[in-house]
Amino acid sequence: MPKRKSLTNEQLIKEKYQGIRPAPGYPACPDHTEKAKLWTLLGVKEKIDMEITESFAMLPTAAVSGWYFAHPDATYFGVGKIGPDQVDDYAERKGMSKDDAERWLAPNLGYDPEDDRI
Repeated sequence: MPKRKSLTNEQLIKEKYQGIRPAPGYPACPDHTEKAKLWTLLGVKEKIDMEITESFAMLPTAAVSGWYFAHPDATYFGVGKIGPDQVDDYAERKGMSKDDAERWLAPNLGYDPEDDRI
């Protein structure tokens, strides 16, 4: 078993740990709706009475959520611009409408949805 490393609160705050912590709504995971999965899997409302709004803002507002990957080779990345075919595929896999997918992925769209509908 690998040796566990203990970090002080100050080291954690200064991000002196190995790995990454991407979160819904940030460049590597632009779709905020993934928070719903976190809440369901972890039973957040039931266990710590934290809520998310219908727009996936967390209450209390100082709360943070994300995925933590503690591997020394883990690196951040950004999702590039995506096209209508990718949004169609994503919406189908998520079980949401294309309009909803475009709304949540708006910063990453490589096209104007209004032009696509003409």
